[in-house]
Amino acid sequence: MISFIVPAHNEELCLPRTLDVINEIARIVGQPYELIVVDDASTDATAEIARQRQATVVKVNHRHIAATRNSGAKAARGERLFFVDADTLITPGAINSALQWMDKGAIGGGALTKFEGSVPLYANLLMSWLGFFIKLAGISGGAFMFCTRDAFNKVGGFNEKLYGAEDAAISSAFKREGRFVIINERLFTSGRRLRAMSGLATLATLVRVAFLPSELTRRSSVEKIWYNSNRTEDNHTSYSLAKRLSNAIAFLILVVLVTLPLWIIPWPAALLNSPLGTVRFGAKIVLAHVSLVLWPCAIFLLRSLFQQTRWLERIKLAILSSLSLWIACHAVFRVYSIWHNLAEWLTR
Repeated sequence: MISFIVPAHNEELCLPRTLDVINEIARIVGQPYELIVVDDASTDATAEIARQRQATVVKVNHRHIAATRNSGAKAARGERLFFVDADTLITPGAINSALQWMDKGAIGGGALTKFEGSVPLYANLLMSWLGFFIKLAGISGGAFMFCTRDAFNKVGGFNEKLYGAEDAAISSAFKREGRFVIINERLFTSGRRLRAMSGLATLATLVRVAFLPSELTRRSSVEKIWYNSNRTEDNHTSYSLAKRLSNAIAFLILVVLVTLPLWIIPWPAALLNSPLGTVRFGAKIVLAHVSLVLWPCAIFLLRSLFQQTRWLERIKLAILSSLSLWIACHAVFRVYSIWHNLAEWLTR
């Protein structure tokens, strides 16, 4: 049996379509299945909507995504678990691909996502850019994740000490136990979090939790981006001037990151002395500072390397961690040089 587990808090807007799609696709797949909605302290019609669609409702009061998913897994009877967020739409291709991988011996996996509806430009660029590295590292987001029950029990489920990045943590744990795959199909998920926050605030939150992972153990630190329960303005797309400016700056920062090779290759002297040379200088300053984020990334990869028992994963993690450390060290010298020269210029 396949068990679809959907964590939900005040999801009456998104949940009907998500459950209808799961029921339709499960019937197409043709295997026995059950649909479990874990209703985490909802105050709207979430539970009623779930029951109308033949879902088993598990009532909890965690307000903690890791604990909510674990409660769904405990209630599930299937040997193959599919975790689907209430604002995510699965496809027949994704389910069939996941089942085929598990038939071949994979213990679990996930899929990349793309935003449905209108979101700021920086959001789509951020998702695509991060998606490349997520797939390279073999880490899945929690919007869609699958695994065998045996693997889930071996790793102890989602880490309930974490209020965020619990999906990355369990992905790393799965990779220590066996093959963990990221399927090729991208699934639609809601862009409401990115509509609610400004671009700079989103990037600042990601940088903060990267350098201070202990923040992920406190709900208050990540509540605004991951636990905001105000669903009434999910489709709200009008932005204040301040938010538009913030989104524009975030977009420019991401453009610099995505086009990184353009700024680090040697340029002809004629271009360096033109206005484009000034743009390049500014881009390299941004790159130097942003590259410092690779320090916590390298630490995460090295920790995973020492915990890994599979040789192919060890080799991949060794390459990625070495590259991250090399770029991060170079960034430290660049940042020091930038601020040292600025200090000298100011004290002249």
